[in-house]
Amino acid sequence: MTKTDVIIIGAGASGLMCAIEAGKRGRKVLVLDHANKAGKKILMSGGGRCNFTNYSIEPDNFISHNPHFCISALNRYTQWDFLALIDRYQIPFHEREHGQLFCNDSAKDILNMLLTECHNAGVVIQLNTDITDIERIGDSFILASNQGRYSCASLVVATGGLSIPKMGATAFGYKIAEQFGIKVWPTRAGLVPFTLQPDDKDTFSALSGIAIPCVVSNARQRFRENMLFTHRGLSGPAILQLSSYWQSGEAVTIDLLPDTDLAQVLKTKRQQKVKNTLKTILDSYLPKRLIGCLCAEELLALSLQDCSDKYIALVAAQLHQWMIKPNGTEGYRTAEVTLGGVDCDAISSKTMASKAVPNLYFVGEVLDVTGWLGGYNFQWAWSSAWCAGQYV
Repeated sequence: MTKTDVIIIGAGASGLMCAIEAGKRGRKVLVLDHANKAGKKILMSGGGRCNFTNYSIEPDNFISHNPHFCISALNRYTQWDFLALIDRYQIPFHEREHGQLFCNDSAKDILNMLLTECHNAGVVIQLNTDITDIERIGDSFILASNQGRYSCASLVVATGGLSIPKMGATAFGYKIAEQFGIKVWPTRAGLVPFTLQPDDKDTFSALSGIAIPCVVSNARQRFRENMLFTHRGLSGPAILQLSSYWQSGEAVTIDLLPDTDLAQVLKTKRQQKVKNTLKTILDSYLPKRLIGCLCAEELLALSLQDCSDKYIALVAAQLHQWMIKPNGTEGYRTAEVTLGGVDCDAISSKTMASKAVPNLYFVGEVLDVTGWLGGYNFQWAWSSAWCAGQYV
């Protein structure tokens, strides 16, 4: 049996970060992962450029049944701390909209930095290791695997969520929690495209590839970003953001002209004796194909001079308050994150340790903490893992 101080299950963002911090403290650390490569999700994130954090990180950017849980970790290891590490390695990066930070070159820069830090801290990373059993015997955890048996004083679960199963995502971390009597909140896909009802899909699939700025909202949240029509439904940042707040069977409201008071514009043009058809005028504000899908042909054919206030109000409502009821989401296959997970009430917000099982820790996405699109989930991985790394 291989004996070590700390075993971390998962060689992703949070697992590697925790390993670095524990190794720096002189702890003997072994990272185990069933994948054939460390940090696979890091490499694919942000279109291969890794949106590694955000200039503006607030607790309100996270979803959890315990909304206060994330505050301590985010305050103790901030985006500025991670940026200091980036600076040490002279990794070039740039800011995109809403404070999102991406590598200039490649996500490999982030992964290589983490692996170098692990090496410098004496961390051992072992891949292709499938854990088949975990026991707690006395003060130790005993792990059985296809590569042999291992013993450790502290066990860290950094297994991530269920999103993108083709990258190796599994429910293993939730099973470990349940094995030790820790509650797991039901999980579902977050930051994920919507699919449409069959009739709506027939209508809008022809718009595939069209992206427009808009405001997408429901009763709980609103986001102003781009929306993208796909051959399956609706995607783009605005949709992905709202999907984390969406409940099955619920309609969403989309304002396609958030910077324009369309009713006022049309009334003013009518007063100015503009003789164009409604369609001609609307075509200067939105893609022609979209207008044709949303508004009745006979209405669009009307001259603006023939449009009553009632007709104008009807068109304005259709474009400012387009209501559509998604059929569902594309699920974990394309989701960027997993909502739900290990109950934060059972975990110390200071150490990330289980309150009931000594020396059992949970970090990153396996916990019931889900960030917005834009680097927030990576920052949660860095912050939660850093905290655990001070104690394991």
